[in-house]
Amino acid sequence: MNHARITPRARIGFIIPSSNRMAEPNFQRYSPPGVVPHFMRLRMSGKHRKNFDELIAGLEEAASILGDAKCDVTVLQCTGTSMSGGFGGETAMVEAIERATGRPGLTTANCLMMALEKIRARRLVFISENDSAGYEEKKRFLQSAGMEIVGGRGAALVSDESCTTPPAFWADIAHEERSDRADAYFISCANIQAIDMIEPLEADLGKPVLTSNQVALWAAIRTAGITDTLEGLGQLGARQLATSEVA
Repeated sequence: MNHARITPRARIGFIIPSSNRMAEPNFQRYSPPGVVPHFMRLRMSGKHRKNFDELIAGLEEAASILGDAKCDVTVLQCTGTSMSGGFGGETAMVEAIERATGRPGLTTANCLMMALEKIRARRLVFISENDSAGYEEKKRFLQSAGMEIVGGRGAALVSDESCTTPPAFWADIAHEERSDRADAYFISCANIQAIDMIEPLEADLGKPVLTSNQVALWAAIRTAGITDTLEGLGQLGARQLATSEVA
């Protein structure tokens, strides 16, 4: 009888907002064979938005709990939260994760930056679920990273609308905001149904399409050293990190 140990190729930890309903099914569906996603929920967005010190403390505790599962990489998976403190704040979030786990940490924001660098995109059509204030906050982060926003808008969705709005809604906005100047399209939010329309939208627009859950899964898996082509994740899914970028 064979009693060989069953060992996953990688374990990826995701810290998600308590209200998020899309990250878990997205990551479970699109993770390649042998890659196991693990999840920890934290009250951090919407009415639970915290001041920065409280956020860092909660993030460090959540990462420490995920660390008990020996995750190879841990990701703060919330686009707005990860961008809310600018680059200094985002760096502090990564440091909190790595301090708690002793292993690589990521946020949605730096996963996005890794993806944009990999596809060599600087001019973006940027679309989000936010109202105008939330959209402008994310837009400022992107602009501070050197991105030129050539189109897009906030959809001003409220409450459960984010996770119940169908993929076609996001595709329609992308078509309405289409720009020949764009290098890529970024559709922001970890709690929307956008990941399933990446490939058909890329075929229609002729440009790479990025979503929050796609870039986080791609960057985490690549950081863990997994080189599989990620089926269903568009042009980004085939891209690799340089050896020096893999933890």
